[in-house]
Amino acid sequence: MKPLIAIPIGDPAGVGPEITVKAVADKSVFEAARCVVVGELNIIKNAINITGADLKINCIENVEDGIYDEKTINLIDLKNIDTASFKIGEIQGMCGKAAFEYIEKCVALAMEGKVDAVATTPINKEALKMGGINYIGHTEIFGALTNTKDPLTMFEVRGLRVFFLTRHVSLEKACQMVKKERIIDYVIRCTEELKKLGVNEGTMAVAGLNPHSGEHGLFGMQEVEHVSPAIDELKKMGYNVEGPVGADSVFHLALQGRYNSVLSLYHDQGHIATKTLDFERTIAITLGMPILRTSVDHGTAMDIAGKNIVSAVSMIEAVLIAAKYSPNFVNNG
Repeated sequence: MKPLIAIPIGDPAGVGPEITVKAVADKSVFEAARCVVVGELNIIKNAINITGADLKINCIENVEDGIYDEKTINLIDLKNIDTASFKIGEIQGMCGKAAFEYIEKCVALAMEGKVDAVATTPINKEALKMGGINYIGHTEIFGALTNTKDPLTMFEVRGLRVFFLTRHVSLEKACQMVKKERIIDYVIRCTEELKKLGVNEGTMAVAGLNPHSGEHGLFGMQEVEHVSPAIDELKKMGYNVEGPVGADSVFHLALQGRYNSVLSLYHDQGHIATKTLDFERTIAITLGMPILRTSVDHGTAMDIAGKNIVSAVSMIEAVLIAAKYSPNFVNNG
């Protein structure tokens, strides 16, 4: 039985509905997964009209009622959009609230074991705020809904896996957060999450922070005082980890297969590497939770919503990676 993936349509005014129907209609997605979409009927009807997707809508209340064939989009309709006031391509509080409710329903399905993973589409931070939803993004929403204190983010593209020691903080703050204890904690947690995905072999690399990993203190002391001591202690604990490895080469080496993953020390260090390699196929995977979540790594693109020019490559890849990892995640989680 193919994995069952839940897809919330994201902000209804953005490109989420379009990439959802394009992904469900894609042959590679059909061959790899069964999909259940959580959204609103009129929004999906409109997205099908815009894209010309060859799909008929099957409205369901339970995933067991789905018709999982190549021409059907199985929709759980939350009926939470007032079509009279809805405007595509515009930021609206109604849409922010609706986007949250789609995620909430998908998380509930995953927590109940009714779906194997969730593959998310873009949401808009401003619309969330206007709708009275006090979260700044997906990671925070999923953390709250699954009672997860500190979810892990992993990017995957063409087999390259990248974790992040820090996320949305200033570069100055990120440098201050490069501490021995934090690195040890993250390597341990990231290793355990890789095992849940079925990745049991290979070495994790910890990227250097400074040019040439600091050249033994010539260009900064973080590697000397924190990164190298953390690596030494982790090796004594039995973890297969190397570092610091210069950030100008570590991602290439991992792509070539030398490392099974890289721990990036700050946000842009890993983002630039993955997105330069293949922007559209860079997929965010949220780990450390009781459920598996993958996501596109682009925004709502309000300026092109409704014009049928958005690429669905990233959404297709998000579903495919969810289908790839969810069997292992379910068995080991």
